[in-house]
Amino acid sequence: MHTEFTLNGELAVLPHFVTSLAIGLLIGLERERSPGSRAGLRTFALVALFGTLAAMLSEKVMPWMLLGGLLIVGLMMIATYYRIKDDSSDPGTTTIAAALVCYGLGASVWYGADTLAIMLAIITTVLLYFKAELHGITEKLSRRDLISILQFAVLTFIILPVLPDKNFGPYGAINPYQIWLMVVLISGVSLAGYVALQLIGQRHGAILGLFGGLVSSTATTLVYARRSMENQEFTQLAVVVILIANLTVLIRLTILSAVVSPAILPQLLPVLGSGFLLGAGITGYWWYRLNLQHEVPVPEIKNPTEIRAAAAFGLIYGVVLFCSSWLSDIAGSSGLYAVALVSGLTDVDAITLSSLHLYKLEKLETVQVIVAISLAFLSNIGFKLGLIFFLGNRILAKQCVAGMLATAAGVGLALLLLI
Repeated sequence: MHTEFTLNGELAVLPHFVTSLAIGLLIGLERERSPGSRAGLRTFALVALFGTLAAMLSEKVMPWMLLGGLLIVGLMMIATYYRIKDDSSDPGTTTIAAALVCYGLGASVWYGADTLAIMLAIITTVLLYFKAELHGITEKLSRRDLISILQFAVLTFIILPVLPDKNFGPYGAINPYQIWLMVVLISGVSLAGYVALQLIGQRHGAILGLFGGLVSSTATTLVYARRSMENQEFTQLAVVVILIANLTVLIRLTILSAVVSPAILPQLLPVLGSGFLLGAGITGYWWYRLNLQHEVPVPEIKNPTEIRAAAAFGLIYGVVLFCSSWLSDIAGSSGLYAVALVSGLTDVDAITLSSLHLYKLEKLETVQVIVAISLAFLSNIGFKLGLIFFLGNRILAKQCVAGMLATAAGVGLALLLLI
């Protein structure tokens, strides 16, 4: 009876070792394919199993076993590479680091972090496999791009945590933490587009419109309108880039709404989606006619994560939030819509985020928020059309107006049906 109980208890831990074996085989499979690696499938499988075994023994018998096992694995891997004197071979630092990670993942499985260990094992394998691609990315990133990433880290992990999460001022509309959280959100989305613009180079034509729209559709429109006037050969390309950037604003608004207030998406999506579908039809036509072999300039767009730029957006957002609360209180919906029309001329994000924030606080109804966002978007389209007509050539204006008005018509008609 006692023997049977012990046997069942021993077999109960078998799934931990099976999971560790799978993790080791996954990482080892990638290392097996690497010509310079001195450790492969069997080594990494054994390292992962050893990690789980060391964690078990450390818990039940010898508390020092887990740390001792880590030292043993590290010293063995270093000794293996030290014995190889061929200077042309891989120095092995990556494989040694991978083995230590594999050991740690095996130990994590014993402590019940199976899902996390599997996720980290997949991430580790991806990092090991895509060595050439990652090196290519680092070579393309300039010093300015790296500074952008560091500045975003400062915005997110240094400034945000120290801000008070309390409501201040009239209507309780000013919350420093929430305002800066929106700054981080906008900076994150903009940074993704900003870095992508630097990575894709100058031979990907219309894709610039997608990432340009994520950073700033207004700036992208301004750059390519001027470019079309300087060189009419780029007019067709400028049309497609501007129209795609304009459509990307709708994607951007959907992302922001999904993050800040997902409850409003079922009502908001039909409005944004209608504009996107109508605009995409005309954009697709011009894209089909475009010769994508042109060398095109990457638009010079200001770094969205600079402290000054982030603070400026935070100030604008705070002002719009206060004005929205104040005017909607004293003038009802008309006050909110006036703010949307004015602020939407150059920036749709501020009124979108402020409206969604007030919606979460139950100070605005669903229809009011959707109307405010739609009016800001329509106002922004009008402003960009003005840039095209005044700064671009006639062909650009003629070809852009149909696509942008189609997008505006889709949003406007869906909005009328909703109201």
